[in-house]
Amino acid sequence: MKRVRPLHPESPDPRLMAQAAGLLRAGRLVAYPTETFYGLGADPLNEGAIDLIFEAKGRPERMALPIIVADEAALARCVSEFPESARRLAEEFWPGALTLVLLASSTIPSRVLGGGRTVGVRLSPHPIAAALARAAGGPIVATSANRSGQPAPSTAVEVERALGDAVDLILDGGPTRGGLASTVLDLVSDPPRVIRSGAVPVQEVERVLGRRIA
Repeated sequence: MKRVRPLHPESPDPRLMAQAAGLLRAGRLVAYPTETFYGLGADPLNEGAIDLIFEAKGRPERMALPIIVADEAALARCVSEFPESARRLAEEFWPGALTLVLLASSTIPSRVLGGGRTVGVRLSPHPIAAALARAAGGPIVATSANRSGQPAPSTAVEVERALGDAVDLILDGGPTRGGLASTVLDLVSDPPRVIRSGAVPVQEVERVLGRRIA
């Protein structure tokens, strides 16, 4: 199978999405474009696939892996609760570049959580990322498709150069726009805490929550 497969960024081929989803369900790695950079996807419930992610990226064990979901059913498999504050933010900013850090479900392996108890989740607005999550029928890992510590890739060529045959399939939707990564907001802390400033301004988050955040 050819590793790099081009597809239209606005209307991805359902057959190719099904093929990519099959690889994910089989515990393999798939790279795909997101609203910022290319992501490296795997089934977060498959510990063997998570081993492959850490090996491919040379990622430190303490670093948790973010997840994207397509719907509430997939979200429910990732988190143990979805508080009202999260619902308000999701209604305002999802799909979008806001990652919400919530208490993880007991089904999520410890390595995905970086040894902690929380998981970062979001709905991606990119048509290919969203289609892949739907086709997979569950959550998928959304870490950047690069070696740890190296620049995040914005093209399929950069992904292949960085990861080589460690990734089974690269969905080439053309260059991504780059820019700021998603804003990461910890809703387990009180008050909520910004872990990473990004594409969604902190002031907009505070407006929706009706309170200041740390």
